[in-house]
Amino acid sequence: MLEIKCGVLKQPIFSRPGIEGYAVEVNGREEKCIVYTDLVGKVKSGDQVLLNTTAETLHLGSGGYHYVIAGLNGSEKSLPNGGHIMKLRYTPLQIKVLSAEEEGSPYHQELKDADSLEGIPVLAATLHSMLGPLALELHQAGFKTAYLMTDGAALPLQFSQTVDWLARKGIIAGTVTVGHAFGGDVEAVNVYSGLLAARAAFHPDVIIVSMGPGIVGTGTRWGFSGVEQGIVLNAVETLQGVPIAVPRISFADARPRHQGISHHTLTVLARVCKVRCLLPLPLLSDEQMSRVLEQARQAGLFDLHEIYVEPAEETLDRFRRSELQFTTMGRTVEQDREFYMALVAAARLVQKLLTGQELNRINLV
Repeated sequence: MLEIKCGVLKQPIFSRPGIEGYAVEVNGREEKCIVYTDLVGKVKSGDQVLLNTTAETLHLGSGGYHYVIAGLNGSEKSLPNGGHIMKLRYTPLQIKVLSAEEEGSPYHQELKDADSLEGIPVLAATLHSMLGPLALELHQAGFKTAYLMTDGAALPLQFSQTVDWLARKGIIAGTVTVGHAFGGDVEAVNVYSGLLAARAAFHPDVIIVSMGPGIVGTGTRWGFSGVEQGIVLNAVETLQGVPIAVPRISFADARPRHQGISHHTLTVLARVCKVRCLLPLPLLSDEQMSRVLEQARQAGLFDLHEIYVEPAEETLDRFRRSELQFTTMGRTVEQDREFYMALVAAARLVQKLLTGQELNRINLV
């Protein structure tokens, strides 16, 4: 289950709050590793470290990095004050956080009785690559956005370069990490309390929910971590928010199951989501639009949800000019235009909701 090797840290590669990258010598070869400083403590070049090398040995999508389990230089790390909720529970790296719900939290009293999002729109996304474009588009329109990261993929928030950039630029107002994900401005026990904590902590106009980098997929109908999108939508409806499903759409993905509307989106909205939600679609070419609408019809989505269409293509220039290059599955905006158009459509639907504009609903003829 786990491969462990020793290494020696060499020169630093990068550093952001809570995360550092190093070149590391392993069995006479120079490779790369990541240190989560809140987990490992202080290390430096020349230190011997214990590495989890499993993902790289299996050639998985870990970005080419090993992960430091511990420094072997004899230094100790003391426990910080505050909090007693454990994440990564019953593992060698279990950590203590101050969760928004517990008594020591400044949000405890408000969350004791909190039971409603009071109509806040919530964009439930699947891929982490959806976060940047969604947040940027909402920020450009003048709306305050909070981000809730689930534990469906990467667990440390600090792993995300996108979140670091969005936070530094003031594009998102704050972050919440739920379940076993950790490192957000606010920690929470689950999606339900995390949504309420986002409202209490940041008073946003809109909340975006998605997993961190690294969705799990197996090529089967049910074996993907994106099924959580349906669970999020159910939670939003329960808490009296406005559930909006961000569709995964692509005509650039070579895999047939992800052509048009991805089977991930179809499975979630037809089988997992048990509430009526809003489904925004981009205005595509006639041929592409026909295919997407036929997929929605065959999946029964017109009976289950409210489907809207929004023009989106002209907004893609903003994504192309972004300081942070947006990619999804390695594809740029130019290479996967329809994917990004779907994100623009979702953001525009939120803008219309928040400003009381008429929505462009599609009804099955």
